[in-house]
Amino acid sequence: QVQLVESGGGLVQAGGSLRLSCAASGRTFSNYAMGWFRQAPGKEREFVGNINWNGGNTHYADSVKGRFSISRDNAKNTVYLQMNSLKPEDTAVYYCAAAYSSTTTSGAGYDYWGQGTQVTVSS
Repeated sequence: QVQLVESGGGLVQAGGSLRLSCAASGRTFSNYAMGWFRQAPGKEREFVGNINWNGGNTHYADSVKGRFSISRDNAKNTVYLQMNSLKPEDTAVYYCAAAYSSTTTSGAGYDYWGQGTQVTVSS
């Protein structure tokens, strides 16, 4: 089992920045690729980005490319989502997830999920 706990969400004005953290415990963190997803009210969950086991490879959704960046610190068992130039349409609950097999953009490929953290961007 891997337990994931997100933090760092909140209310921010458009154009602002937030950094989300996802702390992992349980099994060896570096064995897992990590992903970030989000779900806005009334919408389906969508892929935001992911990072491979050692941080050497990242992939982002087109909607966040150039504004968001993912990093990880395996010594701290933590993955981060740095969000810059935030827009009202970024408002959602953000989830981190762990995938044992490989990096994937599909939520079905992830084995463990956090409880989510709310990000609200005001216009």
